[in-house]
This record gives sequence, C-alpha cells and structure tokens, in this order.
Amino acid sequence: MRGSMKAYKSVALDSQKTVATPYKVVQMLLAGALERLAKARVAIDKEKFAERGELLSATLMIVAELRMALDHDAGGEISANLDNLYEFMMGEIVQANIHDDVDKLETVSRLLREIKEGWDAIPVSEQE
Repeated sequence: MRGSMKAYKSVALDSQKTVATPYKVVQMLLAGALERLAKARVAIDKEKFAERGELLSATLMIVAELRMALDHDAGGEISANLDNLYEFMMGEIVQANIHDDVDKLETVSRLLREIKEGWDAIPVSEQE
C-alpha cells in the first residue's frame, strides 16, 4: 500500500509541475525540501537511519534542482549568491547525514525558510 501511495504522490506532483508556473514550481520545491528536512530530523531522533538517508537524499536532489534552475544571466549577483548558498546547504545536508547532526539540518531549514518567505512575498504581478 505504501508503494502505491508513493507512486500516486509522484504522479500528482509531476502533473502539478506540468501545469504550474515556474514560480509555483520553485514554491513547491522549497516546501518539499522543508518537509523532507523536518521528517529527516524525526527519523534521526527515532534512529531510523535508512529513512533519514532517503529523506536527505531527496532533499539534496531538490536543492540541486533549485540550484540548476538559477538563471545566472538574468539573476546577476542574486543568482550567484543563491548558487553559493545552495552549494553550502548541500554540503551541510551531506554532513548532517554522515554525523546525524540535527543542528546542520536546522541551519539548512532556516535558510530555506528565509528563501521561501522571500519567494512567497513576490507580488502576483511579478510571478511568471
């Protein structure tokens, strides 16, 4: 049953990404990364190491996707700063996975929340 639910969620997310604006896709990716980080912290507390690894791997993929989506030509300095920040986050996630370090996960969560708050504050007229 669990596999069926995962497959359904995957199809539902793919469907949303197909019809979503680029703005909405980034919003969904940020929310997904934050959700997985929260679940990974719980998995560490419960010593569910395989689950922690899966969740952090998924988070790494999301952050990598956010990083690859940056438009360095249009984004200028902001894009370069985000690129460096995403690179930092990826390193912190790897270290958190190796050392079960929830403080590193909290650092990444805080940074992603700040990015998401800024992203969510973009006026509808500016969303593409």
